[in-house]
Amino acid sequence: MEHLTFDYPAQRAVTTRAHVGVVGSGDLEVLLSPAVADASGSALAAQVVVRTSVDGYSHIWKSVLDRFFTRYDGAAHIEINDFGATPGVVALRLAEAVEASEEGDKV
Repeated sequence: MEHLTFDYPAQRAVTTRAHVGVVGSGDLEVLLSPAVADASGSALAAQVVVRTSVDGYSHIWKSVLDRFFTRYDGAAHIEINDFGATPGVVALRLAEAVEASEEGDKV
């Protein structure tokens, strides 16, 4: 089991939570929540915590997340619990979490 953490700059606050996917054979879940501000309360940043059953692929996780954060600018805390998902599934679940969070803002 590997535990990875990645940090990214953000441009806007996230106000709602989202949960998509399930941890199971070849899949993963994504939990997205508003980021906790730094001590000054002003810095916007995103943090991703990955817990994966597959060791040795931190460079792949970094590539997938780097690509995701070229399009997503939300200040969110994202937890990913992985059980061997492919990079395509990771990207899909991240997009679903953002969509679910943004839909929650409209309700």
